[in-house]
Amino acid sequence: MRIKAKAADGVVSVKAAFKHPMLSYDIAKKKGKEANFIVYITGKVDGKTVYEASTSQFLSKNPFIKFKFKGEAGKELELSWVDLSGKTKSKKAKIK
Repeated sequence: MRIKAKAADGVVSVKAAFKHPMLSYDIAKKKGKEANFIVYITGKVDGKTVYEASTSQFLSKNPFIKFKFKGEAGKELELSWVDLSGKTKSKKAKIK
């Protein structure tokens, strides 16, 4: 997972790239595997949720997301995701 978070004029712009195969039901069936894709993404600063998304199999392999929220530089943003199999991954990045 790669995260870039920059603050300007009280607004933080976030760009994040996740590494995940994102196997939809159709593709998984063709490959003889089980479907597995990211179903939930959360962004938090100081324990407060600033981004929340329920996703589906519509995201492409290794998805990339962008979002903005009111915030300031110097704090730490934590992004995490959960996939269909229950695997969780999270990473922290300092807001510049």
